[in-house]
Amino acid sequence: MTDRPTIEPGRIEPGRIDLKTRLKEAGDLSLERLPMLAVVFDRLTSACTDNLKHLVASSVFFSFSGVRSGPFGEMLDAYEDNAVAGIFHAAEWDSHILVALDRDFIFTMVEALFGSDGGEPPVEDERPFSAIELRLANLVFEQIGKALESSFSLVSATTFRMERAETRMEFAVIGGRTNKAVEAKFMIQSLNRGGEMCVLFPQSVLNPMRPSLSKVLTGESAARDPHWTRQMAAEVQKAQVTLRAVLEERTLTLGEIADLKVGQVIGLDATPSTRVMLEGNDRPLFWCHMGQAQGSYVLRVDEAIAQGKEATEDDPAR
Repeated sequence: MTDRPTIEPGRIEPGRIDLKTRLKEAGDLSLERLPMLAVVFDRLTSACTDNLKHLVASSVFFSFSGVRSGPFGEMLDAYEDNAVAGIFHAAEWDSHILVALDRDFIFTMVEALFGSDGGEPPVEDERPFSAIELRLANLVFEQIGKALESSFSLVSATTFRMERAETRMEFAVIGGRTNKAVEAKFMIQSLNRGGEMCVLFPQSVLNPMRPSLSKVLTGESAARDPHWTRQMAAEVQKAQVTLRAVLEERTLTLGEIADLKVGQVIGLDATPSTRVMLEGNDRPLFWCHMGQAQGSYVLRVDEAIAQGKEATEDDPAR
């Protein structure tokens, strides 16, 4: 009788992979279950726009198109002979990611860089990329690497070092063709034309981040810019608001208003102790008491009026 080796509980036998891990890595990523991934990609669009706008005189806008998962080879085939791929090494993740810029993206950036006004028709040429276009692509890749670092710092800080650029997708290898990958697509718009950028991640890279990517942001965003917050607050405080003090309001019929004559006296129910309602842009703000100081009428604020609540306290002003 042969003795079978015993395996300690919770310990994985050498040469085997935990079944739970294999099932997790085999499953497709669902953007709905990873809300922080959408936040990261939204930050990436803003960061790419900010990083590239100082390179060109024309306005450049990025927008997030969507994300999907599937075989790595299938995603690369869509860009064969039509894109420049940049390979980045993410040291802290011990992995690589791929950023592809399609032909329209490159041509749009070239025209924007050299001062085109968009009057010429878009270039529709299937020729190989020129040396200038490839150098421009490398310049763009450097800025995108910086944008990736700032965007992913929310969930997992790492550096993205540009290693090389490829124009033939069979050489842009960061994983097996059948391996699962996640593809995020972005659109660029400038000079009334545009192009496409895609970012490819091995799914195995994002799997360890699932707990962080599954979080839902509540309250204030953790990614807010302090400078922008101060600037916004300063500008809001400069807004002018017209205040109106209402002692009493009377309801008259249209006939009574039509009969009003110059010199006619309209009686009020208000007394010296009646509180005045202070309004701003037709919204009740405060109850006040009216008095005099240095020959002028003044108001003393008594209490704030809750927003959304009718100002109908037992006061003749309402």
